[in-house]
Amino acid sequence: MPNDDRDFIERADSAAEKLHGEPMTTEEIANNFALFGLQKRTTALEKFDTELRGEIDFSPHALRRRVQLMALRKEMGGVHEALRKARR
Repeated sequence: MPNDDRDFIERADSAAEKLHGEPMTTEEIANNFALFGLQKRTTALEKFDTELRGEIDFSPHALRRRVQLMALRKEMGGVHEALRKARR
């Protein structure tokens, strides 16, 4: 499989669009993330963190996208912590 240079949100949008005909909002991504099991959530967060540690393009679009990714990561981290506290 060739390297996929899309970010997390773009990959989620693409998958959702293929399944449902429209891209997902970041809220929908976080809600779906809550359905993952503990191990899958942990792995997803680790991959997300690796992606965020990558190079930053300083174009306006790339910076807006980086802010969206960081906000989504924060929301997903909160969901993960809440579920861990609830032992789920």
